[in-house]
Amino acid sequence: MIKKTIFFTLLLFSVLVNAQENTSSPYSFFGVGLNKFNGTAENRAMGGISIASDSIHINLQNPAGYGKLGLTTYALGGSHSTVNLESSNSSDKASSTTFDYLAMAFPAGKLGFGLGVIPYTSVGYELEDITGESSSRFTGSGGLNKLFLAAGYEVTKELRVGVEGSYNFGNIKNKNLLFQDGLQFGTRETNRSDLSGFKVNFGAQYEKLLESGLQVTGSASFSPATKIDSENERQLATLLLNSDNDEIIADLRDLEVEDSELTLPSELKVGGGIGQPRKWFAGIEYGKKSSSDFTNRSFELNNVVYKDANSYKLGGYYIPNYNDITSYFKRIVYRAGVRYEETGLNINNEDVNEFGISFGVGLPAGNFLTNVNLGVEYGQRGTTSNNLVQEQFVNVFLSLSLNDKWFVRRRFD
Repeated sequence: MIKKTIFFTLLLFSVLVNAQENTSSPYSFFGVGLNKFNGTAENRAMGGISIASDSIHINLQNPAGYGKLGLTTYALGGSHSTVNLESSNSSDKASSTTFDYLAMAFPAGKLGFGLGVIPYTSVGYELEDITGESSSRFTGSGGLNKLFLAAGYEVTKELRVGVEGSYNFGNIKNKNLLFQDGLQFGTRETNRSDLSGFKVNFGAQYEKLLESGLQVTGSASFSPATKIDSENERQLATLLLNSDNDEIIADLRDLEVEDSELTLPSELKVGGGIGQPRKWFAGIEYGKKSSSDFTNRSFELNNVVYKDANSYKLGGYYIPNYNDITSYFKRIVYRAGVRYEETGLNINNEDVNEFGISFGVGLPAGNFLTNVNLGVEYGQRGTTSNNLVQEQFVNVFLSLSLNDKWFVRRRFD
């Protein structure tokens, strides 16, 4: 019964994730969309670092963390994003609310297992280009999602290793409407790509408790490059717009487009930190992604170059007194972090980089160390130079980390 419930929940969540609008960024037009943060709200509030793992939270970024779990854990997260978009001659606002992940994990001795679903990339934009003689409208939606199964093993009390296998799936739809002055009919080009493929991620974590009571932590994960299939479709239509802006099709043609393979780039993360168990932690992490291997799905863009991406993250947490029974506020986990990312996307000879600063709290709620995690992030993406768009965003995110104890032998029948 439990297996059927887990399978149905993940299947339902996969459908919801595949259908939702995850972003409102014009930069999601490129590649397979804008990379989503593939971690929990707890990690996100610490600048996105994936270094530290504990016995009651799932680490979605490094599978070695499953080897430290002490309780069966369910994790559910969502977020709301508000974006101010500004170019050299205009500005706009957009917002979106999304489910971010659903996962569960459980310990089995020195082994720990996890499974779940999480958005991997997202596409969502609506752009207009109006000149004296023509007007164009570009829209897009969709993205790539990840359904994963992972395991972590505690080799020693200080060393853990893990591996995650994932099936990536989704679709991306782009539409371009073009109308020119003096012509009664306009044209519409629609492209759709259905994406699917597998990916693997390896991880390791090392913790050493010093005589001083401090604990040093090291972390590394590596995901090799892999190919995913892209089944491509294209339609070309001649149409009119009525007074309600509804499209009236005069002619519709399916064009042949070859299916293709896309490369999901390799990714390496290394980091380290120091802290006092159940008291405080501070860590730094570097990530490198071979985005220069990437190509577009079914069309080439002369003004776009893909470079290797780099990320730099710093973050940590502080707990006044984790087992204080007299003061609730002393058991709250306070988190903060900062990040800077070179996304690897270069448009019109301008690098599209991203910066973010985040804060959050973990609120104890119920038995077995169940907690509610709240966070907020302010950041900036892109530039207004060379006809590009600068985005200033505020992300508010929430997660539930529910803990339980499985496989307990009954003492009484």
